[in-house]
Amino acid sequence: MNNLKSEIEKFKFGIFSLHTRRFGTLAELMIQLLYKLSDSNSLAFDKKDKKNKKVEIKFSRVMRKDDERIKVENAISQAKGANIKERMLKLDDKASFDCNIQQIKTKEFDVLYYGLFFDDKVLIYKVKSEDVKKIPGYSNKQHRGNEGEGQFHINDTNIGIHNKYLDKTLSYDDLYEIFS
Repeated sequence: MNNLKSEIEKFKFGIFSLHTRRFGTLAELMIQLLYKLSDSNSLAFDKKDKKNKKVEIKFSRVMRKDDERIKVENAISQAKGANIKERMLKLDDKASFDCNIQQIKTKEFDVLYYGLFFDDKVLIYKVKSEDVKKIPGYSNKQHRGNEGEGQFHINDTNIGIHNKYLDKTLSYDDLYEIFS
């Protein structure tokens, strides 16, 4: 059993270490397996459900926020402190974090699955496209001059407002089993 725990820890650390696009693909596959979705065959949205509804999937990794700017005087300490393993946060940690759920094109999908990978849990939220704009802090502007693409932040001060959209909570044991 100890060997399995070690494998799950490597799996979890690997998830936090994946480059952005590869992390997004892993999250999409997780949602596809959990909710029995099919591929979309479209670049406009990620997956389709059994009723042929268009599904979009957006996830973020939760890590300790570091607001200190990198300067000549602190470059070494900042780089040394950037270790992913030291920055990963548990759900109950009392630390500052800020996750951006972005590139949300509400006209392109029917359902949004979004979520957070904490050090100890994965939170999965589900919201209808028409309700995304009701999420406090949602902005329909992601970049200057941009239209139809929005974003919202989930952080240590507003995470509670997302509870009404919480659909599932997974442990990394659960997640490992899903992919096994």
